Amino acid sequence: MDQDLEKTRSWRKVIREASQSGLSVREFCRRHKLKESQFYIWQRRLKKSRKDQGSATFALVSEEPGAIAAGLELVLKSGMRIRIGRGVDAATLRTVLATVDSC
Repeated sequence: MDQDLEKTRSWRKVIREASQSGLSVREFCRRHKLKESQFYIWQRRLKKSRKDQGSATFALVSEEPGAIAAGLELVLKSGMRIRIGRGVDAATLRTVLATVDSC
């Protein structure tokens, strides 16, 4: 695995754990023997990366075959949800995403 990707994943996990811990960043870093300055650097870097990559996240809708026709659900920052069916035509998906992006 690419070392930068590994670091990014590791810091993403650390920052998620910190936000769920209920501790201040200072206390979380102290307990986990992390440099507070590095924490904030990575937090900014990851936030910027998310903005650069667009404004959507993906979520698994269902693992049960036939439960729902959608294989993925696209969740936009606006809260709008788009369910993407398995086997969707790539050209159709590109058209939908371009339309949503222009809204």
